[in-house]
Amino acid sequence: MLPISSNLVIPDSEIEIHAVRAQGAGGQHVNKVSSAVHLRFDINASSLPHFYKEELLKLRDGRISDDGVITIKAQQYRSQEQNREDALNRLRALIHSVAIPRKKRRPTKPTKSSQNRRLESKKKAGRLKALRRTLE
Repeated sequence: MLPISSNLVIPDSEIEIHAVRAQGAGGQHVNKVSSAVHLRFDINASSLPHFYKEELLKLRDGRISDDGVITIKAQQYRSQEQNREDALNRLRALIHSVAIPRKKRRPTKPTKSSQNRRLESKKKAGRLKALRRTLE
C-alpha cells in the first residue's frame, strides 16, 4: 500500500515494479546485479478518484505516456530496495503535485506611467543611434 494522503491509498496490486540493470559505470559487480527499478502505474486502471486521474492526464510530463501510464526509472542508489523506495516516493510526489489546485492567472494591464517610461526609453535609444550615424 502506498499512502498518498490521510484518506488516499494506492494498493500494491496497481503498481508494477521490475528490477533491471542500471546504466553507467559500476565496476566488476555491475553486470551481475539488477539494482535499478522500473515502476509502472496505469492511471486509467487505478482506483484514484476521478479528479486525480483528470489532472494527471492533463500534465505535460515525459514520464506519462499517451496511454496514461506513468513510467519511473530509479537507479540513483546501489541497492535495489533504496531505488524501489525512491521510485515510490517520486510517484507519490507526482500524484501529490496535482492535488494542489493551481491559481488562475489574473491578466493585468501595464500602468500608464510604465508605458510612458518604455516609450521614452525607446525614443532616447533612437536619438542615441541617430547621433552615431555618419552624415553624408
